[in-house]
Amino acid sequence: MLLAGDIGATKTTLAVFSADQGPRDPLVQKTFSSKEYSTLAAIAEEFLADVDADVDSAAFGVAGPVIENRVDVTNLPWIVDAEVLRERLDLSSVRVLNDLASIANGIPALEPDELHTLYEGKHDPTGGIAVVAPGTGLGEAFLTWDQDDGRYRPHASEGGHTDFGPLTPRQIQLLRYLWARHEHVSYELVCSGMGIPNLYTYFRSGGYAEEPAWLAERLAEVRDPTPVIIGTALDDEKACELCTLTLNTFVSILGAEAGNLALKVMATGGIYLAGGIPPRILPALEQERFLKALQSKGRHTDLMERMPVHVVLNSDIALLGVACYGLGL
Repeated sequence: MLLAGDIGATKTTLAVFSADQGPRDPLVQKTFSSKEYSTLAAIAEEFLADVDADVDSAAFGVAGPVIENRVDVTNLPWIVDAEVLRERLDLSSVRVLNDLASIANGIPALEPDELHTLYEGKHDPTGGIAVVAPGTGLGEAFLTWDQDDGRYRPHASEGGHTDFGPLTPRQIQLLRYLWARHEHVSYELVCSGMGIPNLYTYFRSGGYAEEPAWLAERLAEVRDPTPVIIGTALDDEKACELCTLTLNTFVSILGAEAGNLALKVMATGGIYLAGGIPPRILPALEQERFLKALQSKGRHTDLMERMPVHVVLNSDIALLGVACYGLGL
């Protein structure tokens, strides 16, 4: 029996899998609010206490750079150490995988109905694969084809924390605005759930569009403004130029950065948008600005036009990837 987990800043999902039933059919699965616990071990102990299964190993996909089977969790005050977990949970082995490497590991296991294709391109069955996942933060990973084993191998990346590169004069002003407020302006700061409020505040404070009074009241009532901003931008009955401008800029930046990663890993095998945000903004991603920002790469625009682009619809892909990893699939 395998204990598998998808550990993020907002939520932690744990499940038990067996080799017989495989990575798509957990025996039991439960989601916890990460911020309500002081450690991953505390969640795992609570979960296993209610599970009637003889778990002997564990694998966890964790947000953050994994070094020597240990990770300081990004956007959460946890340290996940595989050896500490192994001893505390009394297991034979515990392995820790970067959360985006987990998602990447699940990409080859996806079914066609778990993908929404934005652009068909010309798929290369052994070409590199780029994975960009805007959620609470901005995750990135990639896969390369292993000729000897005849399968894809996932690779973790912290590319979401690279320097933001503006595309337009307005985005240059955005960069200057953020420079005055942050020591380092990364893509995550403008292209994630935490980044959308930064875009919104910039456009509001810069006088690019008015903030309706009803929207200001709504935002004052919520802890996380991102769903409200996105929902308003996509609501045809509530025209809000400020939210529309925010979402359109987000989509352009996401397209540009997805194209950046795709160029670096020669993603002729496809570009996959995962994370919590892309499935929620499909209408915006289907507009011309996203694909134009992704493919407009100067002399290599023709190359970019070969690369298929998909949105991952399976919200449990990270757990699927961890289960595949832990079960040796």
